[in-house]
Formats: sequence, C-alpha cells, structure tokens
Amino acid sequence: MSEKFAIKVDHVSKSFKLPHEKHTGLKQAVINFRPGKQYELQHVLKDISFAISKGEFFGIVGRNGSGKSTLLKLLAGVYVPDNGTIEIDGSLTPFIELGVGFNHELTGRENVFLNGALLGLDRKKMTSIYEDIVDFAELHDFMDQKLKNYSSGMQVRLAFSIAIRANSAILLLDEVLAVGDAIFQEKCFNYFKQLKQEKKTVILVSHDSSALQEFCDSGVLIEKGKIVSTGAISKVLNDYTQILNSKEEQDGQAENSQSKADKTEWGTGEIVVEKAFTMNAKTGHGQTVFTDTDTEIVVRVEFRAKTPQTKPVYGITVTDAAGERLFVSNTMWLHKETKDVIAGDKITVEWTIPNAFNTGDLFLSPAVASSNGYTSYNWRESFAKFKIRKTLESSGRINAEHRILLIEDK
Repeated sequence: MSEKFAIKVDHVSKSFKLPHEKHTGLKQAVINFRPGKQYELQHVLKDISFAISKGEFFGIVGRNGSGKSTLLKLLAGVYVPDNGTIEIDGSLTPFIELGVGFNHELTGRENVFLNGALLGLDRKKMTSIYEDIVDFAELHDFMDQKLKNYSSGMQVRLAFSIAIRANSAILLLDEVLAVGDAIFQEKCFNYFKQLKQEKKTVILVSHDSSALQEFCDSGVLIEKGKIVSTGAISKVLNDYTQILNSKEEQDGQAENSQSKADKTEWGTGEIVVEKAFTMNAKTGHGQTVFTDTDTEIVVRVEFRAKTPQTKPVYGITVTDAAGERLFVSNTMWLHKETKDVIAGDKITVEWTIPNAFNTGDLFLSPAVASSNGYTSYNWRESFAKFKIRKTLESSGRINAEHRILLIEDK
C-alpha cells in the first residue's frame, strides 16, 4: 500500500447466512433436519473499493440498511470479508458499540479503569486522566454508582470519554456519538475539530449532513451494498439527497394513489373534490418532494359538480404536521371570477405558490364553497401530502433564498 494511504479497501464483499428456520436446541435441529440448503445468503456489501489518505476526514453516507455498519465492522476487524482485501496503515480505534467491555455490576469509577486497561492504558496513566474523563462525560455525581443504574446515554458518554484517550492514528466514529444534551454534543464536535487540526485520519458515519459537510473532506455513498458515489463530500451529500428525494417521491406517489376515503371531509356535496396533487412548476410533471432548486410549487385540484351552482369558490389550505396553517388561498380572495357549473362538470384549478416553506411534511386540504363562501360544498382535510427537503438551514416556518448585507462603520 502506498505510504500516503491510511486505509485501502479493494473489491471487498460480505454476505451473511440467514437461516430459514430457528432451532432452540440440538434435538429440534435433528428432528427438523432436511437435506439441502437451510439458509439464504444476504449480500450486504458488493465489490466495495476506496482509499483514505492519511490525515483525511472521510465520511461514509447511506440510508439505513445500506451496509454502513457492516463496512465499519470490517474496517474494525470485527468481520472478515468474503472477498477482497482491507489494508490499514497505523493503529486504529473503533468508536462503534461503545462500552462493550463495561461490567454493569461495577461502578462507573471501576469501569473507567477496566475500560482503560482494554485500550492498553495502565493504571498510572488512567489515574492521571481520570478527572478529565469524568469532566468530559459530565458524570461527577454518578461515578460511585453501579453502571446498571446508568441510562444508555450516560453509558455511551462515559465510554466515549474513555475511548478518546486512546492515542490512535486512525479513528472510526459512528453516529452513536449523537447522544446527550446540546452541551455534550458540542463537546463532541469540538473534539472533531481538534482531530481535524491534528491531521488525524478519521472515518465518520452519520446522517447529519451538516456535520459531514463541516468536518469531512471526501467520502463515499453506499446504496444497497454498493458504492454509488465517491469524491468531495459536497458531491456525495448531493447524490445522497437525490436518493432520499427519489425514495420519498416514490412513497408520496404511492400514498397519493391510495384511497382517501378514510380522510376527514365535510360539506353539503353539491360539488366535490376528486383529486389533488402537487407538480413541478417547470415541467408540469407530478412531484411530491421539493428542494431549494424548486422556487415554485404547483397545486392542482380537480372538482366535480353534482348539481348546478352559481360561481363557486375554490380554495386550498396547506398545514404542517402540527396542524398549523402555513398557506391559505381561494378564488374569492384573489378576485378570480369563476363560472357557473351544471351537474357532471369537471373543474380543474391550479395554484402556483412560492416555495418558501421550511423542511418538513406538509398537508393539502382542498375545498369548494358557495359564491359567498358561507356554505361549504366539500372540504377534504389533509387530502394530499407533499414534502419539503431543503439544505438551507432555518428554524422558522419560512425558508427561502435571501441576502445579507454587512455594513461596517470604522
């Protein structure tokens, strides 16, 4: 392996045998034995290849079940690949399944020294860094309690605080580190910054795009056991977002194709809502996931008249998951004159609205009423659903491109 690489993964594959039946003992296994294959192979990783340079902060991205955890355990030596090779140049500390060496019948203090010994740190060294470990974990009042009385978050915090004392050249950081309150997470991120400054080789697995973007130089995207994107982390995260959006788009289309009979509705029924869906403003194609690149959203609603009516009012309401109204519009407020209808008429109304919504799941409630708006003919509560997935960060209800001007007076 070249001296500039810390890790090199070359055409690695990994499968697991999934038994067709579970046996609770030898007797049951003998009784139920049938010749032939009693299991099926689950191909978790398929021909994975990549290299990580020394001093690089490297991200591994992918949906749940993509094979990230299996890859981490291969790098940590927990698993052995079926095919291919993994070369590692330097000592490696895996921050996965933290606290495996803990004894729940011992106190937190005793477990600090036990876990330190497993990391190769002698008692003198552990004594000198004990207070630092406790300070980082923020567990001063609990160190003389048995570990079995700790919450899972407290255990991981303690294990992480011990593990970072190992002076390894390469670190594997799993998303399990996202534990504790905001103060502890800030400590974790400060530690990441320190690793980056020290030019440590770090492999970070996380669903937090902001953390990956901030710390990682490059990375790989794994989908269904294969690497589908590699290179600069910004490119990898963009490809990851496209996969998520595509999956949500498919889920949204499947959901919208299902019957809405179970949705809440009311009205006198002279005119009814038949269909409602969202579309791409540029292409006119159906779309249920909208990102920063979609500046407008088209909402199309199809109504059907059951009896003759004079100049009905058509409207929509967009709410968030908490039921808060984010957008409301109707033809009367916009002074849009409508036509009289007779039984059997189909009326299609389109709204083109700015995509100023923040990330989240949104719900569309279409409605139709009498010409003065007093009598509701039909209201379909949360009749359709669409999603907003933006990379622009905001904690408000509105999230749109904007400008900031700094004026400094000297």
